[in-house]
Amino acid sequence: MNLFTGEAADELFGGDVPPHVRELLQQARQAPAAEQAGLLWTAQACSPQTLAVYYLLAKCHATRRELALAERAARGGLQQAAWQAGLPSDWTLVQPGAADFQALGPARFWLFMLKALVFLRTRSGDGVQARQLLAKLQQLDPSASVGSDVVAALVQSVPPGSGA
Repeated sequence: MNLFTGEAADELFGGDVPPHVRELLQQARQAPAAEQAGLLWTAQACSPQTLAVYYLLAKCHATRRELALAERAARGGLQQAAWQAGLPSDWTLVQPGAADFQALGPARFWLFMLKALVFLRTRSGDGVQARQLLAKLQQLDPSASVGSDVVAALVQSVPPGSGA
């Protein structure tokens, strides 16, 4: 799956990547590291409904250890996916059966963004919220189909009472 071009990722992320966004993603892929985030934020501004961009932004900033920016992107993706999937905007209110989280599309992408937030809150040292997010992820995806077992192991490395 090539997330920069959107090929084979369109269904996972809930729809087509518009050609002008695909072009920006291609430019970001070829750009020096210092220019990638700017191109990705431009893509997000041009097409805020394109879910793949949020994933790429979160990954780009997390890789650079720019955790606040990565979290901003992940929370934006969570909100946009919630809207597209017909889920509550408050992640704590989402219940099992609110959407088909196993089917490709916005609801599944929502789970991926929830997982990203578990990772980011853990890396930020916020064990309390990381555990809350993880509990919701495990409630909605008990089979760990999006890899909650991986972030669960990471959460265990943060003391239970720690918070950012």
